[in-house]
Amino acid sequence: MRIAMVSARYFPFMGGIETHIHEVGTRLVTRGHSVTVLTTDPTGGWPVEEDVSGMRVRRVRAWPERRDYYFAPGIYSALADGAWDVVHIQGYHTFVAPLALTAAIRRGLRFVLTFHSGGHSSRLRQSVRCLQQALLAPLIARAGQLIAVSEFEAGLFSKRMRLPRERFIVIPNGAFLPSVARANASGESRLIVSIGRLERYKGHHKVIEAFPALLRRLPGARLRVLGEGPFERPLRMLVRQLGLDSSVSIAGIPPGDRSGLAAVLSSAGLVVLLSAYEAHPVAIMEALALGRRVLVSDTSGLAELARKGLCRAVPLNARARELAESMADELTAKSEVRETPLPDWDCCVDELVSVYEGVLNR
Repeated sequence: MRIAMVSARYFPFMGGIETHIHEVGTRLVTRGHSVTVLTTDPTGGWPVEEDVSGMRVRRVRAWPERRDYYFAPGIYSALADGAWDVVHIQGYHTFVAPLALTAAIRRGLRFVLTFHSGGHSSRLRQSVRCLQQALLAPLIARAGQLIAVSEFEAGLFSKRMRLPRERFIVIPNGAFLPSVARANASGESRLIVSIGRLERYKGHHKVIEAFPALLRRLPGARLRVLGEGPFERPLRMLVRQLGLDSSVSIAGIPPGDRSGLAAVLSSAGLVVLLSAYEAHPVAIMEALALGRRVLVSDTSGLAELARKGLCRAVPLNARARELAESMADELTAKSEVRETPLPDWDCCVDELVSVYEGVLNR
């Protein structure tokens, strides 16, 4: 099959959608399919075309450079001019999605859409999400298949877009990182990793605010905030204000350095994501795949993972002392981490191929 994957972001951006595209796209190539990633470049400095592990990556310019709207008219022409068996639109929440939807519909291309929904730090952007979803619904309804990454996401968009639940299929993100030696396999490490893009809604500041109380119970505990993004400066200021410079570090991992990410996560006694919204976070699945203890907010798709017994959840509005106690309990827990079967990328690709073939055969 000739597959076009359309997304606002791909490597060297780092995030869940980018990882998803890379993991499934490269596996589709090894199975003999032709994969082209149509994505954007808001900087104007990245390669227009390149080969990434057998995938053809094409980038068009997007504006504005320092915002996440990704208005990229070139997406429309690049998609309309190509010869594709199926178009897979990855993510709905930027200007890339309506451009790709319109091009696919006008060209009569068969297409599917995965929502990959996420939160946002802007209250204004959050407030217009329902309107945005209502306006996109007539276009999205034309898809040959709607794909959600969690039951939570499928239910949410079925309700908000007034589409029958049977129009949705759930294909969870996979969980895989390269194997590394784990010095703390017994769970004795006092390193906490708060993972995710540095946005306010991701909740890193909550972990930092709770850390003084944690240190009173567990002297010598350390925190690494693992990510990059626009909220870095306020987080660093918070660390200084609380006098945590010797206990807290903030640093990302270079895009594509999967072994480096695996090494950091494997060294952690606890991985934390106190985000206000996640559909099915790839980073948490990767931490679980490495056998790490995980603490999340009791909300959205994170709560779904907790209900399955994969991690522990704390209330979204939990106070600093409650968070500190929960983190300390997880770090000092003597029980072994429960081994639970996790979805993997090969299973994800199996299901995607089945979806593509079903859409083509209708």
